[in-house]
Amino acid sequence: MREEKIPPIPNLGQRTDEITIYAGPCSVESAEQFDEVAACVKGLGLHWVRGGAFKPRTNPHSFQGLGEEALKIMKASGEKHGLFTLTEVMDSAHCELVHSYVDGLQVGARNFQNFSLLKKIGQVTADSHKMVLYKRGFAGTVAEWLAACDYISDCGNDNIVLCERGIRTFETATRFTLDIAAVPVIHKQSLYPVCIDVSHPAGQRDLVPSLAKAAVAAGADSLMIEVHPNPPAALSDGPQQLTPEQFEALVAELRQIADVLGKRIV
Repeated sequence: MREEKIPPIPNLGQRTDEITIYAGPCSVESAEQFDEVAACVKGLGLHWVRGGAFKPRTNPHSFQGLGEEALKIMKASGEKHGLFTLTEVMDSAHCELVHSYVDGLQVGARNFQNFSLLKKIGQVTADSHKMVLYKRGFAGTVAEWLAACDYISDCGNDNIVLCERGIRTFETATRFTLDIAAVPVIHKQSLYPVCIDVSHPAGQRDLVPSLAKAAVAAGADSLMIEVHPNPPAALSDGPQQLTPEQFEALVAELRQIADVLGKRIV
């Protein structure tokens, strides 16, 4: 029996006591793989599952995602478990297709200043007001990030969550450098909620818990965490993905930190 989804969590301009977690595999690889993660997410009392359908890869010969088949898998699993679904949109030509399957649309770092895509997403989501999770570019400033939001909101949708995912610096010990200060800076300069993608800046799964704890302590409104049933066999970004067991342990720790701050993980 399919479960009913809970009402969407309010975003714009509302500092709530809730910290949302968007969890799921880097890429949707099969129905079985995605459903296992979705069941884990649901079992922890969380509300959003995410996964990649169209994958922007540095190497054109790397796995590029299952495309619409992945969207169908996400929709079916989301309905089965009563979860909201989130995936990245890479191309303006895919906006309507992606919008028809999922509950939230993600703009990746590589499309940070793809203004035609931002406008198209704003237009496609103008009536539905589905959440747009907008990631910061590798070398984008906070000012550029905030200014580009208007390409989405001016087209009719201001339900935007800004996602800090690490920026490129001289440091090579991590995949990217997590700008944790972006959380209070964005809160100071805008009404948009802030998400911290803790998987991409880490690049290594053993670093993910520390970054996640820091994000909660810094006041992040949401976290993005990659989870895979078998990370060594993942078709993309295996080294940074947590197993369901590791994710469950991390969520328990994050709930303890959130409780100290008078917040709760959802």
